[in-house]
Amino acid sequence: MQRRGFLRSAVQLTSGLWLAGASHELLAGQQVAQGERTLKLYNIHTGETIKSTYWADGHYIKDELQQLDYLLRDHRSGGVNAIQRGLYDRIHYLQQTFASREPVYIISGYRSPKSNSSLRKTTSGVAEGSLHMQGRAVDIRIPGVSHRSLHKAAVGLGEGGVGYYPRSGFIHIDTGRTRRWTA
Repeated sequence: MQRRGFLRSAVQLTSGLWLAGASHELLAGQQVAQGERTLKLYNIHTGETIKSTYWADGHYIKDELQQLDYLLRDHRSGGVNAIQRGLYDRIHYLQQTFASREPVYIISGYRSPKSNSSLRKTTSGVAEGSLHMQGRAVDIRIPGVSHRSLHKAAVGLGEGGVGYYPRSGFIHIDTGRTRRWTA
């Protein structure tokens, strides 16, 4: 019985290392596979939904990225900013991890400096130099997926910032330096 437990642990470790390597290659923007990456997103503030194949046959699709950028716009000001491609890859990875048929809910994407400043005055946990203002951060949830599970999967990527907001019902992911926090 001890041998079986050891073998099972070894297989899980090997699988985990392979998955971590594969996701790292995906997130680093390397073209490791042909095919498509499709996102299904819902902006909770505007009510808009999009299903977009933003990457196909080893390349990002400019028109699709622009449509995604528009969906993640600052709903307060209407300002649109290019969202960093690696952020879309992280959302895609999380969506695929949970095989969700539901769209990923966008709580907050791009924020103009003015919107960010205004939020800082009324909401705790809003950083003065937020990566949301650079199109490098997004706050999300996936219906039917616990926030704890979503957070664990995001942390498992091993890159960027991951914030856990269980009382507010979302997680934050970004393409900044690796760090973790709970609010």
